[in-house]
Amino acid sequence: MADSQPLRIGFVPEHFSTPIHFAQKHFGLSATLTPFPSGTGHMITALRAGEIDVGIGLTEAWVAGLGKEDTPGDGGYRIVGTYVETPLCWAISTGAKRPDISSVPSLQGSKIGISRLGSGSQVMGYVLADQQGWLSSGSPYADFVVLQTFANLRNAVNDGTADFFMWEHFTSKRYYDSGEIRRIGEIYTPWSSWKIVASTSSTKLGNDPRLKDLFSKLDRGIQYFEQHQDEAVEYISTALDYSEEDAREWLKTVRFAGETAGVDIKVIESCISALRKAGVLKDGKGFQAPQMLVEGLGEQLPM
Repeated sequence: MADSQPLRIGFVPEHFSTPIHFAQKHFGLSATLTPFPSGTGHMITALRAGEIDVGIGLTEAWVAGLGKEDTPGDGGYRIVGTYVETPLCWAISTGAKRPDISSVPSLQGSKIGISRLGSGSQVMGYVLADQQGWLSSGSPYADFVVLQTFANLRNAVNDGTADFFMWEHFTSKRYYDSGEIRRIGEIYTPWSSWKIVASTSSTKLGNDPRLKDLFSKLDRGIQYFEQHQDEAVEYISTALDYSEEDAREWLKTVRFAGETAGVDIKVIESCISALRKAGVLKDGKGFQAPQMLVEGLGEQLPM
């Protein structure tokens, strides 16, 4: 793709996307924004298929996508930036009328609903199993039920297709409040939660002026977000699927990157270590941490 053509950027259309919206609305980010409501796993597929140039999604899914032993070719993307510094709170949900599921320990051997294979919702299932000590007894779950979207996941735990699923807390909360699903616990990522990746086939990675422009505009969008929180709440509570109260509560919990360009390799190494312990990745297989970043550029992408 020629440098003059706008980047095609995949993102998850949730509250975390607000600075991206501000970067385009207020600072002229030249990009085609494509929502991926089914999450980061779907963006990995789209990157490898040449459908998008950049993805902004969950750290654990990007790392798992490159770290698995069956990663195809050059992996299709590299991790080039940091979007959110704080961990992500994954809420653990079941159906509204599932008295058989009363607590997190009761989930061992159950059917876990996930958006896609390789998604954060699947990866965190293994992290949960590791924390609960379920990995030593073989497969921690009876099945991984692929359901694509958040709406499908909610329906599945109510009709018995799946027993539980995990999704971001504030995205789930309004459905607890309405009584559609029931919350039984939570788990936090042991790493900063959102990273930016770029395609190896359609960008020049460290030398692509469109990426440099993206980082500059995202930085300004984040600064604007921090300085105009009432406007952020208005956008989140009207254009997205959140109440004003939940939007304001979320603002207290999130910290975006001060500079989006570049990645701390220690964060990637920590994520790899946790995913190996959880059985998602195998030691010595797949890409190692330095290979997941821009080759030869170490921890920081130069601007």
